[in-house]
Amino acid sequence: MPQRRRRSRPTPSPHGTAGAHRRDHFGDLLRAHLAASGTRLTHALPASDPTTLAAVHLREDGSAAYSFHANGTADRGLRPEHLAAPPDGGTLPAGTALHLGSLGLLLEPLASTLDGLIRREAGRRLVSLDPNVRPGLVTDRAACLRRFAEWVALADMVKASNEDLAWLHPGESYEGVAERRLASGAGLVLITFGSRGAWAAGRDARVHAPAPAVRVVDTVGAGDAFTAGVLAHRHRTGRLSRECVDHLGAGELARLLSYAVEIAADTCTRADAQPPYRYDRVTTPV
Repeated sequence: MPQRRRRSRPTPSPHGTAGAHRRDHFGDLLRAHLAASGTRLTHALPASDPTTLAAVHLREDGSAAYSFHANGTADRGLRPEHLAAPPDGGTLPAGTALHLGSLGLLLEPLASTLDGLIRREAGRRLVSLDPNVRPGLVTDRAACLRRFAEWVALADMVKASNEDLAWLHPGESYEGVAERRLASGAGLVLITFGSRGAWAAGRDARVHAPAPAVRVVDTVGAGDAFTAGVLAHRHRTGRLSRECVDHLGAGELARLLSYAVEIAADTCTRADAQPPYRYDRVTTPV
C-alpha cells in the first residue's frame, strides 16, 4: 500500500528563533493550510528546527500504521518560556478549551512543558485529554502510565480509542476504566471503537452511538476528527465549559456523541486526514 507523510504544526525550537532563515517547506505548507482554513496562528511561533514527519502505511481495511521521524524536530522542543512568547503572553482567551494529546504527551521537553500547562489551566477552563498512544515512541511504559494518570485527574473530558485502552489498561473492560476516570475527576469519558461507533459515560448517563455506514478511504485522523467534533458541538451550542460536561443527560449526550461519530465517519471518506469544514455540514448540533 502507498505511504504518505503527515506534518505536525510547527512550534518553537529549544534554540529559539536563531537560524529561522532556514526554510522548512513542510512548515510553510502547514501554515498556509491552517490560514486558509480560518485557524488563528497567534500561538504558532517560528522555529529553526524541521517539522516532525510521520510515515503512514494504510492496511487493506483503510486503517493506519505509523512510523515517526521526530528527533530534533520543532514541536518536541517547546519549553515553558515559549508559552509566554506570543503577543498575548501565552494567555488563553476566556471561554476557550485546552486540548492535549498524542505525540506531545511523550516527547521531551515538550511533554514536561505540557505538564506545566495542564496544571496551570486545570480548573480555569475545560481541559480535554486524548492519549492517542503511539507505543513505538514510548521508552518508559511505567513513567508514561504514571504521568497519564496524573493528567487524567486534571482533565474534564477524557477520550481514548479501544486500541489506546488495550495498551494503557490491558485486560480491563472499557466500562471499568471509564468508571475510574469519572471517579478521579473527569466529567465525561469518551471511547471510540472505529467502525463500531463510540460510547460515552458521564456522571448521569451512559450512551452508545453507532458509526454511519460509509465507504472508507482513509482512517487517518478519524480519532482527532471525533474529538474536534465533540469540542465543536460544545462550542456551537454555547456549552464549552467545565460545568457543562459535568452532568449531561442521556438525550444531550446522545446528540453530542452522534455528531462526533458522524464527523469522524465523514473524515474517513477522504484521503489525507481531511475533516469536513463547518460549511460542508448538513447536520447542525442541538
